[in-house]
Amino acid sequence: MAETMLKTEAPLSASPHLEAPSPDVVIQLRDISKTYDTGEVRVEALKGVSLEILRGQFVAIMGSSGSGKSTMLNTLGCLDHPTSGTYLLDGVDVSTFSAAQRADIRNKKIGFIFQSFNLLPRTSVWENIEAPMLYAGVSKAERARRIEAVLKVVGMPEKAKSLPSQLSGGQQQRVAVARALVNEPAILLADEPTGNLDSATSGEIMNFLQNLNREKGITLAMVTHEHDIAAYASRVIHMKDGRIVSEDLNHHPAAG
Repeated sequence: MAETMLKTEAPLSASPHLEAPSPDVVIQLRDISKTYDTGEVRVEALKGVSLEILRGQFVAIMGSSGSGKSTMLNTLGCLDHPTSGTYLLDGVDVSTFSAAQRADIRNKKIGFIFQSFNLLPRTSVWENIEAPMLYAGVSKAERARRIEAVLKVVGMPEKAKSLPSQLSGGQQQRVAVARALVNEPAILLADEPTGNLDSATSGEIMNFLQNLNREKGITLAMVTHEHDIAAYASRVIHMKDGRIVSEDLNHHPAAG
């Protein structure tokens, strides 16, 4: 992989004083800091991070434990708000949004894929995929149309009535991907999406995500600690001590 990478020593958009992003920029962080203060311990998880992610990019975020990569993903996903700085998501400044506003923008703009799948164990594949649309108030007919469509995308139309326990790990992760896609998000965020899968199934899921990115133009940001998984991305961001320290541009991403 090293032969296909171009190393840069700073993020491509290091200035926090950028003008409004172009239509091609789906994510723009401007001098983002995040401090957790428990009263006894004060932790600076992010320290003045600036970053742009273009529409349709596949970005991997890497770093050791405590590097800030999980906080970065939580910030990108509007699960948390920054202590300071500005976050533009699809041109909307979400950095000062309330918890309710963040929940709303998550439902409309962001799809999540988790390491642990997070499927409801006693409900069918259909109902698991349907859940985000119930929150969004989508009509029954439209819910059915979208579920059928995403089940075809993930190659599992025959599994609609199955329970998660009747599926393999790889199939469960595909259902999680379908659920993440059903509200047609601007960005898909993946947190160690292959962490609970064996090597062969990991490759299958990463090929699938890579194809989604290439064929559907879905913007993907993924946290991983595995170099062979990051190799599927076109851009790899390295974090240390709450800062972006370097990034690699991968002109020939891995493929199985």
